[in-house]
Amino acid sequence: MCLPACHRVRWSLLVVSALTALLHLTACGSLDQASLKLAGIVSPYKMDIVQGNFVSREQVVALREGMSRVQVRDILGTSLLTSVFHADRWDYVFSFKRPGLEPQARRVTVFFKDDVLSKIESDDLPTEAEFVATLGADRQTGTVPVLELPVDALPPPVRSASAAPVPLPPLPSSYPPLEAETARR
Repeated sequence: MCLPACHRVRWSLLVVSALTALLHLTACGSLDQASLKLAGIVSPYKMDIVQGNFVSREQVVALREGMSRVQVRDILGTSLLTSVFHADRWDYVFSFKRPGLEPQARRVTVFFKDDVLSKIESDDLPTEAEFVATLGADRQTGTVPVLELPVDALPPPVRSASAAPVPLPPLPSSYPPLEAETARR
């Protein structure tokens, strides 16, 4: 007696569940289309990745055979790669990756013999000016605001009646020993 009514309830729940699932799938399909349109308009920020030591042509030209390790480090900076197995070799590796552009990679290797610079191997290196010029290339920027304050907008200089500085109180001639402080506690 109750069986047909129970079946009808189960059947109606099954139909409602199927329609709900179908509605959700349809909504997800349209959301995918909308999200694809939105992704075409809005793009995420992709940052530049700079790794290693930038070494310019001017720095390598400043190196001379016979320089000490300290002199080489003062010119090139601390090397990125040092190896226990190659103690007489310093590697300066640099890579620069910018989204949408070809990555840059450069290497400079200096060799020492008896703690004195003996040989330099390097890729074709740019000058500092050439490298700086590539940093702004292919970069879309908006209008740059003027960062100067007009001279007529500056407040007038403040002039005080007494231009002489106020003297500081004299320093004590001696300080108490630290041991006396410790003994009191």
